[in-house]
Amino acid sequence: MDETHDLPPAPDFNPSRAKAAQELSIPAILMLVLAGLSFLYALVSMVTPVDTQKLASFFDNPQVPQQWKDAVTWLLTPMGRVVMTVPGLVLNALVAFGAWQMKNLRSYGWSMTAAIICCIPCCGPCSCLSLVPGIWSLIVLNRPDVKAAFR
Repeated sequence: MDETHDLPPAPDFNPSRAKAAQELSIPAILMLVLAGLSFLYALVSMVTPVDTQKLASFFDNPQVPQQWKDAVTWLLTPMGRVVMTVPGLVLNALVAFGAWQMKNLRSYGWSMTAAIICCIPCCGPCSCLSLVPGIWSLIVLNRPDVKAAFR
């Protein structure tokens, strides 16, 4: 009794695509981890209470203009903290999305976007720590064989 099963066709294996995926795997994972850590840190810092005693010397200093005191007071409000945190959350989400696309060789544009954001010290996840995977991935992404590997 011989049963014949219809097997799905084997996926076309492309050695250059596998090599590109392997070379981009480590920087993509590093960018995902750093973006995740930065995202969590931003969320925690947004809801953590502020120690106003540390700011007492700032508010009591007569040399500090009243406009600055008012600005800092507004930034300490819940709305001010949300306004200051949202850009970082958006950038970290973009980096995570682009790194995921890079790891799966899906979108070259999103991969480059994530790598470039990582190279901007104040915008990338975990500030200067993201420079290493950002530059690493930019170098690899700009090679012709890696560009060709993306769908």
